[in-house]
Amino acid sequence: MYIIIGLGNPGKEYEKTRHNTGFVTIDKLADKYNIDISKEKHKALIGTGNIEGQKVVLVKPQTYMNLSGEAARLVLDFYKEDVKNVIAIFDDLDLPVGTIRIKERGSAGTHNGVKSLVKELGSEQFKRVKVGIGNEEAKGDLINFVLGRFSNEELIEIEKSTDKAVDAVITLVKDGIVKAMNDYN
Repeated sequence: MYIIIGLGNPGKEYEKTRHNTGFVTIDKLADKYNIDISKEKHKALIGTGNIEGQKVVLVKPQTYMNLSGEAARLVLDFYKEDVKNVIAIFDDLDLPVGTIRIKERGSAGTHNGVKSLVKELGSEQFKRVKVGIGNEEAKGDLINFVLGRFSNEELIEIEKSTDKAVDAVITLVKDGIVKAMNDYN
């Protein structure tokens, strides 16, 4: 079983912000596989289903980005799943808009949501699907940048990259991390 966690912030005011690309990707995955992610449990919205024959739990933490690990820990404990079967989907400032990157593991870098996951899960050994949001326009104000909305031009690219992220997650679940990295990096 895979626990697939999309990082983001709950609430209407954060919809369609750069920091919510993880939520957007999870929603697209849920739509594609008819998985209802409206059940409130473990400080998250969750849904269970199957992707290409693999049982999955889709998770949208409702703890806000910086505390995402709290929900992740509760979900892992409930399902008694290993951290190596976690796939985290999140925005990445260091990747250009419209690109994705798959990693088997790694450090949290500057991403507070990933820092929370590492802290609460006690490991960096989870898989990552990073969706590039760029940083050219940040001008030193990263908080307002990540909580800001995409330009119309960027929205077109983000739509494509979140679709690509969905395909990468499907490949990862079906064929493994190496195939996903080879196909999408």
